[in-house]
Amino acid sequence: MTRKQRRGVLIGTCLVVLGVAVGLVLYAMRDSIVFFYSPSDIAKMEIAPGQRIRLGGLVETGSVKRDLGTTVHFAVTDGAKTMPVTYTGVLPDLFREGQGVVTEGALTPDGMFEADSVLAKHDENYMPPEVAAKLKEQGLWQEGEPAGASGGVITQ
Repeated sequence: MTRKQRRGVLIGTCLVVLGVAVGLVLYAMRDSIVFFYSPSDIAKMEIAPGQRIRLGGLVETGSVKRDLGTTVHFAVTDGAKTMPVTYTGVLPDLFREGQGVVTEGALTPDGMFEADSVLAKHDENYMPPEVAAKLKEQGLWQEGEPAGASGGVITQ
């Protein structure tokens, strides 16, 4: 083999190895590329209890119940489906009903979502873009309206 042929084989081998590595990384990340699932998405999917996922939507009005200590029960809705959530810890200061949230955790065998972190908006006009897009698809979110404002979300 000439020097040029060896160099060509080496470059070709490196490209093949790099391609396989990228393919394996993308295959491993296929489920975690989604930023969150709405309650409707979770109802359609077969998610095993204990599998970590992100749940996003609006905190349902009237659903926040506080236990003694730091345990909080609330429901997350996307307008079509609602999922009960349990969270133990300190909630963000701006957490409230009618607001967009993304929670991270796992489903329990009885169908409840047990969150270990809750992410809330940082001002009146912010909602996670993924939550706003899902709500816009369903006709429940109007551009420029904060959650809970008149003419804004929840037009059921």
